[in-house]
Amino acid sequence: MSPNHPARAAGRVLTTGAAALTAVLTLARPASAHAEVEAGTARALAENVTLTFVSEAESDSAGFTRIRVVLPDGVAPGDITLTDAPTGWKLKTTADGYTVAGPVLKTGVDAVHKIRIRQLPDAEQLVFKTVETYSDGEIARWIELPNGAVEPEQPAPVLELKSAVADAVPPRPSPSTRKTFEPSPGTRPAAETAAAQDDGAATGALVGSVVVALLALGGGAWWLARRRTSSDAG
Repeated sequence: MSPNHPARAAGRVLTTGAAALTAVLTLARPASAHAEVEAGTARALAENVTLTFVSEAESDSAGFTRIRVVLPDGVAPGDITLTDAPTGWKLKTTADGYTVAGPVLKTGVDAVHKIRIRQLPDAEQLVFKTVETYSDGEIARWIELPNGAVEPEQPAPVLELKSAVADAVPPRPSPSTRKTFEPSPGTRPAAETAAAQDDGAATGALVGSVVVALLALGGGAWWLARRRTSSDAG
């Protein structure tokens, strides 16, 4: 046996092992695709914060057509504004979040969009459950949360927040949920109109009572004057 034979055999084993490992990693690549979120100022109670969402393409035959995001507690749909998205994509708010959708992206192209949030809530982390739709109808749901030591297969994007600064202002009511009434020019609220009508009615009743009293007094004075005239004549 050639003394070099064991070395050649070991080399073949290493080569075969490397090829097998490469094949495994290649097959596992689609599963590594995910959705994620990041922010430059990830701090509780921070205002006008821009968040960047990245949905990694994992289909070999279709492109993204829509991304749906469920907003976490403390962030209302009316608190967000779309600042960047693929060409032609538009934002539409929903009851619990929003969608961004538009022309089909090319196969293999990641879907990246940015939103600005009026103010982040006072929390340690924010979870943005995300559902991705491809042009062939395939749907990827990144909505799972960690459960103890078990790592979810399709984790939802999570944004970790630093503690709020000492002088941070608590969240104000969202403009979309404030229940205030702004009357149009030349109009008055119903309550104000009703109050005015009540005041007018009360004023009219008071004036009527005064008129009646004056008439009564006038009538009495006339009766007394006539009686005195009659007595003097007798």
